[in-house]
Amino acid sequence: MTLLLVTALAGGAGGASRFLVDTALARAHRTRLPLGTMTVNVSACLLLGLLTGYALAHGPAGELPAVAGVGFLGGYSTFSTASVEAVRLLRTGSWGVALVYAGGMLLLGLLASALGMLVGGLLP
Repeated sequence: MTLLLVTALAGGAGGASRFLVDTALARAHRTRLPLGTMTVNVSACLLLGLLTGYALAHGPAGELPAVAGVGFLGGYSTFSTASVEAVRLLRTGSWGVALVYAGGMLLLGLLASALGMLVGGLLP
């Protein structure tokens, strides 16, 4: 029960962090491309890659993967918002921006995950 509560609290902290990052980037960069959501999702891929790479190289670190991966990063990243933003871009006729956004996020997310796993596996 304690693990569930701590994971839920971490998820709330992740969601609040997502809101802060997304809002700050939206205010700083007025563009049709949703940079906040893209930044959040790519950074979540990098962080989860680091966590996974470390766990694969050194064995699970107790309850940290559940709390950090499922809890914090689960609340921080947002596939659903990214999908809705891509559809919103398509509906406004911004096909090129939507393609760059969706494809770019997928490619950058994969690269960030791979980099995170590589670096995470090298950490002592």
